Amino acid sequence: MGLDLLLDNLLSPPILFFFAGMLAVAVRSDLAVPESVGRLLSIYLLWAIGFKGGIALRAAGLSAEVLEPLIAAVVISAVVPIALFPLLKKRFGVDDACAIAAAYGSVSAVTFITAANFLDARGVEYGGQMAAALALMESPAIIVALVMRGRMATGEKSLPMRAVAHEALTAGPVFLLLASLAIGYVAGPERSASLKPFANDIFYGVLVLFLLDAGIAAARRMRDLVRAGWRPIAWAVVLSPIGAALGIASGWLLDMTVGDTLLLAVLSASASYIAVPAAMRLTVPNANPGIYLPMALGVTFPLNVAVGIPVYLGITEWALGR
Repeated sequence: MGLDLLLDNLLSPPILFFFAGMLAVAVRSDLAVPESVGRLLSIYLLWAIGFKGGIALRAAGLSAEVLEPLIAAVVISAVVPIALFPLLKKRFGVDDACAIAAAYGSVSAVTFITAANFLDARGVEYGGQMAAALALMESPAIIVALVMRGRMATGEKSLPMRAVAHEALTAGPVFLLLASLAIGYVAGPERSASLKPFANDIFYGVLVLFLLDAGIAAARRMRDLVRAGWRPIAWAVVLSPIGAALGIASGWLLDMTVGDTLLLAVLSASASYIAVPAAMRLTVPNANPGIYLPMALGVTFPLNVAVGIPVYLGITEWALGR
């Protein structure tokens, strides 16, 4: 991987605005994106990536080439918390281990969107099924982590798995992604043509504003993580490349394209800071959000968007020989 690829990513406007948000907190600026506006930006990005993914999925058809990455994505999302939970339990306790394992088995939609934008800027093609992979990877990790916790917990009244599954699948981000994906698939390219200016033309500008807000949030969360000590930071740094390696290995085994493999690697390397915290607040209220949330948002997210994406692309191209 050339240094120019890494610098090109670091100097792209969305990433620079992300660091501008972090700098605003560092210099104690009063810059802030209103919460209602931030939520609107999130809703737009999730809608756009799901809707465009559904359209692309309709155009590609449900072939083995499309279904295999989806199966691999679900398997990775379920296996990661199974592997992580016993290791994390020894160091963080049952409840925090459950939350961390769920976060790192689940995914960050904004990291995915940033990676897709990175590929678009370089003319690297990828399939609409990867947007479906994004939606499908949110829930399995949450459910599996809660099952693992239920097996370890003693004398506690836990929620039925049906209620847990319902909560994971109907969480706002997951539901919006699945609904947008389904509508895009049903509508197809022709019926969706009138929405192209809204779904495509303003996407880049909205991403810039969202990452500015994300930079502010990440910098604030870093303070919480520093108070928790070095151990969570070390885990957050190590878990990303391990997840990326799983995604790249899966892409190599399934003979996926470079673009699809990179997106699977990015999904596997990311951590959820939206759906998982919402689910943990309801199901594992004793888990400390001052640990798992800043791990995902304060360390893993900036590490992936600033450095990880171009590095993973270079490794992907080398591994696939393309």
